Amino acid sequence: METKEKSLLFQELIEQNKGILYKVARTYCQNENERQDLIQEMMIQAWQSFHKYNSEFKISTWLYRISINVAISYYRKNAIKINRNVPLTEDVTQIKEDEKAEKELQLSMLDQFISELKELDKALILLYLEDKSHNEIAEILGITVGNVGTKIGRIKDNLKQRFSQQNIY
Repeated sequence: METKEKSLLFQELIEQNKGILYKVARTYCQNENERQDLIQEMMIQAWQSFHKYNSEFKISTWLYRISINVAISYYRKNAIKINRNVPLTEDVTQIKEDEKAEKELQLSMLDQFISELKELDKALILLYLEDKSHNEIAEILGITVGNVGTKIGRIKDNLKQRFSQQNIY
């Protein structure tokens, strides 16, 4: 395949699947500038690996695998520099009577709790929340299907416990 054809095919691939990159980046990076850097690094790695793509696998599986691996590496590299603990303000912890505000608070806390998970657990819950099957998750992350089920159960229990500690249901 010529470079121009390869480039156009890759651009189309990224355009059709950019949501994957954004979701993974949002899971691993809270800062917008760092998130953009991470997305750029994901695209670079995907481009460099594009010639290795095996068409037996879904393109989304391949892209998830690359983006999660890049995000984990990026997170590990930058974790030393960044204080990941964000103090909770009174506004964040206060449950509002308004149902919409309560849901927004729950989602915000879920994002916070997920951001505090280990790298692999973040990837697992991200893919789970994307309604990926256990088989797809196992394929993307390179772990067994049984391990996927066990880990997801533990993560869900952990998140439920965190919410119950905050008195949010």
